[in-house]
Amino acid sequence: MILVTGGLGFIGAHVARALLALGESCLLTRHSAAPRDVPDGAVAERLDMTDRDAFLALGARYAITGIVHLASTPLHGADVVAEMRANTSGLLNAFDAARAWGVRRVCVASTIGVYAGVRGTPFREDAPLPPGVPHPIPAFKRSAEALASAIAGHADFEAVCLRIGAVWGPGGRADSPFFAIPGLVNAAVRAEPYAKKVYAGDGIDALYAPDCGRAIALLQTAGTLHHAIYNVGSGRVTTNAEAAAAIGKAVPGAPIEMAEGRSPESPDEDYRLDVARLHADTGFTPAHGIDGAVADYVTWLGGRTEDSPDR
Repeated sequence: MILVTGGLGFIGAHVARALLALGESCLLTRHSAAPRDVPDGAVAERLDMTDRDAFLALGARYAITGIVHLASTPLHGADVVAEMRANTSGLLNAFDAARAWGVRRVCVASTIGVYAGVRGTPFREDAPLPPGVPHPIPAFKRSAEALASAIAGHADFEAVCLRIGAVWGPGGRADSPFFAIPGLVNAAVRAEPYAKKVYAGDGIDALYAPDCGRAIALLQTAGTLHHAIYNVGSGRVTTNAEAAAAIGKAVPGAPIEMAEGRSPESPDEDYRLDVARLHADTGFTPAHGIDGAVADYVTWLGGRTEDSPDR
């Protein structure tokens, strides 16, 4: 059984479904009360990841063989020290549990944000990271990667860090502050113009959420991994113009307005992740191109009701 902390959240739910599709059973945790839609084949528990005793007690009730640690406390509150402490405590408890349970591998969520300040794209996992981080989230993720590397070097389990890029799709934000695709699709389904100014030439390495879940599931279950850090992305840039064309096919007549060219604030090159390691060690390639992803997301949005919980 694979423990997925945060397994009832956005990315965690997709990881759970992918693990189940691979024949694994799953234990999913969330700090708040569990929503109604726990996937068939999975069980859910409420867990405060900072409570070491409660974390370790899971091993007395379930035969856990692997851990995907996605749970975190959002690092945008007034007390950043308390949030850093909570996230570090949760991470160390996951490692403590792995040691106590004899777990083979712990996958730890990191972020594309750790590449802040790196020049040149695609971003490679072996790129030197410059000192200083402008935001608490990538700052914590860098520290988590350092702790994972140090602890795994003195433990009987593998610690694998996942630098996850721009993920969108079912259960995610209806609008992202970082890229336009989810907001464009949601606006089209509502038959409304998108409220923000969008440039057709801007793009990003956007990964559809079910593909992200499958990539992480493959990394967790692979027989052999040759690295301690993996980028999780599509490996290509999807432009806003490509997204608009896909939306036009899925939602004919959608009111989409875009400025030509690129935003004056956009970088010289759109960010993308080098996913050669991921492909070589798992065989992963995205199952959804932009047309298929938009069509699938539009269908999902159309099937939701006002009281449907996020998946």
